[in-house]
Amino acid sequence: MMETRTLSIWRLVFCVFAVFVLLAPAASVSGQLMVDFYSLSCPAAEDMVRNTVRSATSNDPSVPGRLLRLLFHDCFVEGCDASVLIRGNGTEQSDPSNQSLGGFSVIDSAKRVLELFCPGVVSCADIVALAARDAVALTGGPAVEIPTGRRDGRVSLVSNVRPNIVDTSFSMDEMIKIFSSKGLSLEDLVLLSGAHTIGSAHCGSFSDRFRKDPTGRLVPVDASLDRSFAEELMERCPAGFDPSITVSNDPQTSSSFDNQYFRNLMAGRGLFQSDSVLFSDARTSNLVEAFADDQESFFAGWAQSFVRLTSIDVKGDGEGEIRLSCSVVNAE
Repeated sequence: MMETRTLSIWRLVFCVFAVFVLLAPAASVSGQLMVDFYSLSCPAAEDMVRNTVRSATSNDPSVPGRLLRLLFHDCFVEGCDASVLIRGNGTEQSDPSNQSLGGFSVIDSAKRVLELFCPGVVSCADIVALAARDAVALTGGPAVEIPTGRRDGRVSLVSNVRPNIVDTSFSMDEMIKIFSSKGLSLEDLVLLSGAHTIGSAHCGSFSDRFRKDPTGRLVPVDASLDRSFAEELMERCPAGFDPSITVSNDPQTSSSFDNQYFRNLMAGRGLFQSDSVLFSDARTSNLVEAFADDQESFFAGWAQSFVRLTSIDVKGDGEGEIRLSCSVVNAE
């Protein structure tokens, strides 16, 4: 019913643009992204995505965090080309780190609406980037203007995932290596880690932070982890770290995109080892302190880093396609 109402609303909205779109030439796709790329070929494209995300979020508050994580896992492997959406054996979705990803149904819903009004025009890669952008804004974060014009990739291999994704147990050097390979700086690393201000994680993703003592009781491995926070995590997650149980990345303001994440790090309440190391490492501790103290500074930096994230290895003319369905490549 929700999808039917959404389609009816957009039929009315699109009538305003129908004649103009039919007469206007479609915007050409090139390797150069540009703001308002769809202004002629699909003027309401960004509004359609935004309203789809808003509708999904109203039904499920976990959607924004899922969409933001989906973008990271897409862009870090094969670039921002929606390769993580392709289903099938041996694809990126087959890797264990991607099997807990969510938000696919939101992307599919937006794609169906766009295909109804602008068939074959808007790429799945752009939908993923726009949906993540809107997820941040809808949870109180900055509204970021991002360029569009990405094409969808045709390659999705499970073997490409492990070498390119940051693991929650990574050291600072390991994270710097991955981020640097994507053209992202040390400051980008800290700013984009701020994405953990929303969303949740499965217990198994931070089980490395605990061990069993001789009596079989769980104890923290890292002494810098706040004791009360460690107790909360051990109470929330049973001894076996049941992978079906989730914990908020930021237990203080879990549904708000804000700078509480950085305050948590300073208080020893970072959920992952890869979070905590940002404050314990001298190379980044000053940035953590700065963003914890000034939310506007975090938001301003986030906007710039987010644009760089969504521009990683984008596909242009001759390098990709506009998929008709986000889960499968087009037939030859």
